[in-house]
Amino acid sequence: MNELLTIDDISVSYGNIKALQNVSMHVNQGDIVCLIGANGSGKSTLLKAIVGQEPLVTGSITFDGEEICQARNSTEKIKKHKFLTTDVIVSRGIALVPEGRRVFADMTVEENLDMGAFLVRDENLILERKQAMYDFFPILGSRRKQKTRSLSGGEQQMMAIARALMSAPRMILLDEPGLGLAPLVIADIFEKIDLINKQDNVTVFLVEQNARMALKASTEGYVMENGRIVLHDASSSLLENEKVREAYLGE
Repeated sequence: MNELLTIDDISVSYGNIKALQNVSMHVNQGDIVCLIGANGSGKSTLLKAIVGQEPLVTGSITFDGEEICQARNSTEKIKKHKFLTTDVIVSRGIALVPEGRRVFADMTVEENLDMGAFLVRDENLILERKQAMYDFFPILGSRRKQKTRSLSGGEQQMMAIARALMSAPRMILLDEPGLGLAPLVIADIFEKIDLINKQDNVTVFLVEQNARMALKASTEGYVMENGRIVLHDASSSLLENEKVREAYLGE
């Protein structure tokens, strides 16, 4: 399998607090990979590090064979090394749907989607992508002129995913897409995630508090505790793992 994303021995600190400690993992092209763990274990920090929002203390991150993030003190060629900013990383083909959706509440649905295409210069292409999002999420099409604050939590989550897809990413990072949503809405969101992966061939890296849902939706899974990866296996195997069942599945 072709490794699209490779995370090699990365660490991230907030002052004296070690948020990530020597994390290594990979995501193969075309897969849905999940990361589960308790609140505060470092999951969101990892996603932010991938898109250049958190500097690395150690290690590096490679996307499609190109190093996109590197620890600033880990190379002898530091003066020559160019650190990629988040917008450049996004232009390489990675999109992040952040925890809590982070929508622009006072902007319309359409304006939010336009923000997702801020790197696209072709107006016709932007129009085509917006129409594709309205076709994929019909509720957004019917509410394109409404202020985002008027949408339900599930509708806002759909819009946040659609906004990320406006950049036509090869990989989408989803941070707690089911957070605070009703079970039926979560099921609908996960159905859309599966379609994005299979129909549009978008690789998915999913962070989700609902461990059972995440493992059922994915092919591979990682478990994070206190900023470290402590388990990695096929998702089907993790669903049967006694430690995972006890700690994360409530069994």
